[in-house]
Amino acid sequence: MLVVRAINASDLDALYGLASQVGTGMTTLKPDMKMLGDRLTIACASFAETIPPEERDYMFVMEDTTSGRLAGVCAIKGAVGLTEPFYNYRIGTLVHSSRELDVFTRMETLYLSNDLTGSSELCSLFLHPDYRSGNTGRLLSKCRFLFIAQFPHLFTKRLIAEMRGYQAPDGSSPFYEGLGRHFFKMDFHHVDDLTALGKKSFIAELMPRQPMYVAYLPQDAQDVVGQVHEATKPARRLLEQEGMYFEGYIDIFDAGPVLQARTSELRAMRDSELVGVEIDSDANHACAPNPEPMLVSNTVLKDFRMILSDASPVNGKIDLSAADQKLLGVKAGDTVRTLSLNVRKNTNV
Repeated sequence: MLVVRAINASDLDALYGLASQVGTGMTTLKPDMKMLGDRLTIACASFAETIPPEERDYMFVMEDTTSGRLAGVCAIKGAVGLTEPFYNYRIGTLVHSSRELDVFTRMETLYLSNDLTGSSELCSLFLHPDYRSGNTGRLLSKCRFLFIAQFPHLFTKRLIAEMRGYQAPDGSSPFYEGLGRHFFKMDFHHVDDLTALGKKSFIAELMPRQPMYVAYLPQDAQDVVGQVHEATKPARRLLEQEGMYFEGYIDIFDAGPVLQARTSELRAMRDSELVGVEIDSDANHACAPNPEPMLVSNTVLKDFRMILSDASPVNGKIDLSAADQKLLGVKAGDTVRTLSLNVRKNTNV
């Protein structure tokens, strides 16, 4: 059985094993034991509430309780860019016109921007290939939205997610090769490693401050602006289902899109509900003949847990099996938060 839970200090070795599977392009999850250890320490302090909310980094792991193996990891950062600059490119438009020559052109431009500074960030989503089937990916990704819905006071008004940008089959980044390499005499993987070590702001300061015309880039670089890595496409779709959208911000190195949303407008904020745990309620099952998969979490910050259950809430109650209750660390009479796994279609046209 699978449960998503708050990370703890004993997970370091297994976390390193997951990070070793990630590959390039995800700068927040590198197979570096010291970096992961430092991050895990911050994560544990975050759940224990011993550091300020804006410094927190809530990391969650998906555990296969049958084997004790970690199947995946994901995280939410309280705020970005408060200790060092947080850079993105903002896609803009410049218009050139001449009435005398009857010429009017619109040109896409890239502006180096700190606009997203202070936003809360979804990051570090990775699911082990052995578990990429069924609803496991959705469970891992969407657990973060249920956590935000339970503890909205811990996060800022804007939520962002930097998506891994497109890479060629050989692992190179067409966007970086067309732009970044002109300013850094190093390959993309080296830049990726430096970014993971917290050097992103230092590198970004070497980039030109004036707007750059997208049309001046090689065609293969233009084609991938705002495009995600092939392996990241499912993750992008899941985030968009929850209310996130692309509004013209991209990563400065691989041009991956930055999705964003107003935290208050997330589906989980609107549709999730608190219900009581009930036992031996066969009548409730009879009222819900076609149950849909439900995300169910406890309401405990320090030991947050979430599962996928076949039980559905009825009249403010939910009948969880003994096994589900054990996974969540709850009992009859406790309160849990629920949200349908899939977005419910609006039949009112």
